[in-house]
Amino acid sequence: MSNLNMLNTQNSAIEQFKSHNRLTFGIVLGVITFWLFAQSIVNVGPAVQHSIGITPASFNLAVSLTALFSGCFIVVAGGLADRFGRVRFTYLGFILSIIGCLCLICAQGEVLFITGRIIQGLSAACIMPSTLALVKTYYQGKDRQRALSFWSIGSWGGSGTCVLAGGAIATYLGWQWIFIISISCAVLGMLLLKGTPETKIDDPSRLPKFDYVGLFVFVITLVTLNLVITKGSTFGWTSVMTLSLATICLVFLILFFVIENHKANGAFIDFSLFKNVPYRGATLSNFLLNSVAGTLIVASTYTQQGRGFTPFENGLLTIGYLVSVLCMIRVGEKILQKVGAKKPMLLGPLITGTGIALMTLTFLPDMFYIISVLAGYILLGLGLGFYATPSIDTAIASAPEDKVGVASGIYKMASSLGGAFGVAISASTYAAVIASGQSVATAAAIGLWINVGFCLLCFVSILILVPNNAGKNK
Repeated sequence: MSNLNMLNTQNSAIEQFKSHNRLTFGIVLGVITFWLFAQSIVNVGPAVQHSIGITPASFNLAVSLTALFSGCFIVVAGGLADRFGRVRFTYLGFILSIIGCLCLICAQGEVLFITGRIIQGLSAACIMPSTLALVKTYYQGKDRQRALSFWSIGSWGGSGTCVLAGGAIATYLGWQWIFIISISCAVLGMLLLKGTPETKIDDPSRLPKFDYVGLFVFVITLVTLNLVITKGSTFGWTSVMTLSLATICLVFLILFFVIENHKANGAFIDFSLFKNVPYRGATLSNFLLNSVAGTLIVASTYTQQGRGFTPFENGLLTIGYLVSVLCMIRVGEKILQKVGAKKPMLLGPLITGTGIALMTLTFLPDMFYIISVLAGYILLGLGLGFYATPSIDTAIASAPEDKVGVASGIYKMASSLGGAFGVAISASTYAAVIASGQSVATAAAIGLWINVGFCLLCFVSILILVPNNAGKNK
């Protein structure tokens, strides 16, 4: 069949297909396989470590690698979905999610557990861009806005609920059931997508060849850096292994800059985008503010190890975060429309940092600490909600019209990589302080103060790089 006939067949199928709640529900199930179920691992660390005999350092590595591989591969997966089909890649994401979950369920040591977490990251990289493209293709007007709202609820709501849901499942059924339920959602999602016509770009040959060399060098750089952060104390900071990994990271980092700067087009990361100061400010601050993801794993581990909470009891502490972040996203949008982007972006890290600072008060007795953590999670959600919409608006509005897609992909990559390294740094610090002989309360306070530091760096980056008129008069 000729390309023209294939295109006509595809367009005819799309026109005849009526998007409905079944497709929406299937897309949402795809999103929550990562944001809800894969992320629930942050609240079950002690149970997993005891169950499968994995060290804290290896567990922290496994947690961070999911977000790292999702961030690294989301751009390439989105490009491949455009070439070979968004429905096909959504299915691939579901299949990878099932395989990753099976690895976790069957794991009896760190190798299979870490492998499962990597596969979950690749699953997210396939599902996120593909499902957004399906929403754009099959929904119009108010229906599209409604579908995007459900997509966002699956993302933000899933991440806000993951600690509570994961804690409840782990406490009353066992942590493996988190991933058994995730498999059920993946299978149901695949069934709901059945019958959705395939959609892809008209002529894939017009797209520039993907920079697989740049991707490979980038992944090696970040994985070796992650290993240094999470395993450095285990290997020994001056050991041959740690120094070798650090050397490989540095060499590949330099090689990456050399390769990317010499590419005329089709580079894995288009560094010319960062010449735009507002875009640089939005993307850098996005990376830094997402680094506070380390707060969840440190706070969750401390309340269980240091205060004797069950995973479910710890999850109950995060309810305020879920409610506040979902409510404040629309509020941040309204503030953006009235005063521009910079003010709500600045408020975001200030409020978030204040919330995390309340969680550092580990010297307080149980009741007062519970109140402090409850208030901290509420402020954490408020701050992130203030920041979210103004930040992405600044990034997209600042990007050249012909590079909006690439700019959006890099911005989203910054979110995932920020989360990956925030978790790695915070959790590794917590484990290292305990290993040095300090109390879990001291370790938690230090680990959480690192996240306050991320908020301060985020605030400074916005203050310096984001112009006062960003987001105004659109």
